[in-house]
Amino acid sequence: QVQLVESGGGLVQSGGSLKLSCAVSGITFSADNAISWHRQFPGKQREERVLVAAMAGDTTSHVESVVGRFTISRDTAKNMFYLQMNNLKSEDTAVYYCRLQGRATDFWGQGTQVTVSS
Repeated sequence: QVQLVESGGGLVQSGGSLKLSCAVSGITFSADNAISWHRQFPGKQREERVLVAAMAGDTTSHVESVVGRFTISRDTAKNMFYLQMNNLKSEDTAVYYCRLQGRATDFWGQGTQVTVSS
């Protein structure tokens, strides 16, 4: 059974940093995978795709406001990936989800709350 479990969320003041982790079990990373982080704002139903990284190396930011502040990374030996968030702003407050996609697979974590106080 494949599981993705996020951790590292919490309450932080504006300008602070958090590092979210996504522990993957039941499957190992392959070259066909793409890892990504998404977020869902309070009161919104749709998730916003924040950052996507292909196992081949390219990273794509889908949100201009996080460029230069958020970084996605992975540790294939530990089967984990991360979202480093710096200079957090109140508008970054959301539930953050990790996602692992393959050619015919699509797995999501359960989400972790990030709250940025102004």
